[in-house]
Formats: sequence, structure tokens, C-alpha cells
Amino acid sequence: MGEQKDRNVSVIKDADGNNIVMINDICFKGKRNVNWDDVEEYLRQYVGEFYIIADTNDIIYIGSDLPSEYKGSIYTRKLKGTAAKAKANAVQGIPEMIEIAVGKHYRDNQSDKHKWNARFGWYRYDSAFALPVYDETGSLQRYNLFHASLLIRHANDGKMYLYDVIDIKKETSNPLES
Repeated sequence: MGEQKDRNVSVIKDADGNNIVMINDICFKGKRNVNWDDVEEYLRQYVGEFYIIADTNDIIYIGSDLPSEYKGSIYTRKLKGTAAKAKANAVQGIPEMIEIAVGKHYRDNQSDKHKWNARFGWYRYDSAFALPVYDETGSLQRYNLFHASLLIRHANDGKMYLYDVIDIKKETSNPLES
């Protein structure tokens, strides 16, 4: 197991009682592009771990394919701007995002590429996370809230593995005030 990075993460409830993973640090900064190699390296600390979804008691494993898929998926390659930075920084809250996930939805595997590693199909779960927004002076202004889908593959070994985090959408109605 690699060295565990310090994480400043907590879980709160919104006004409707929904769980949100509060990620209090921005570790992947940059005006232009995200360094996805650094994101991939960060994710390696989770490989071999597992987390339990509180809503369903499903055990979700972190396999060795997650770091490269998270970095190099078609979805990731299309991301720009805020969504790309959100996906990069969401890695800090992966354990908690799994634990608070809800809305389990099944799909059969349709791809020859995944006939072995997703032999028993795919699941999607909904999760949410928030990231801090700072002003020019470095003072915390607010938190932006994001909704995301956790893509889980049900593998030949009968285990469920986090494959990617996709469909990241910024909540535009009411950012969380600091």
C-alpha cells in the first residue's frame, strides 16, 4: 500500500437531508490544464482498498484499472474548465463519495472490450461533492456543489469495482456559502 495522502474531507447534509462530500482543499490547481498524470498518481493510493455504500451495503473495490481509466477515459478527455478541475479534485473524496452514493441503477454490459472485467454488467450510483472557491486574495468565497455518477463494473470475480466518475454537473441554483 502506498503512502496515504492527507485529505481534508468531510460529509455534511444539505437542507433536504442529502449527503455531500466537502472537499476542503484544491490540490490540482492550474489556470489552463489539469495535470492528469498527477491525478492518476494520487488515485494509486486507493488501489486495493474497498468501501461500503451505506444505502445498499454494496462493497465497492478499487482495482488497479481505476487510475488509468479515471485519467484517460473518453469522458475525461472531453472535459474542459470547471468540470475538468472538479473531476481532478474529486479524487480526494472518492472513499466518501462511494459511501454516500444512492440511486443504484443496473445496465447490461454491451461492450466486447468489457466482456470479462464487467461480465455481470454495470451499475451507476449518484453522489455529490463540493469544492471551495477562493477569491484573488486566497480567501474562501463559497463552495461549488457538483453531482456525479459513479460507474461501477461487476466483474468476473463477482466483485464490484469503481471504474470511473462521470456525468459531473455543477449545481447552479445555490452554491454553498462558507
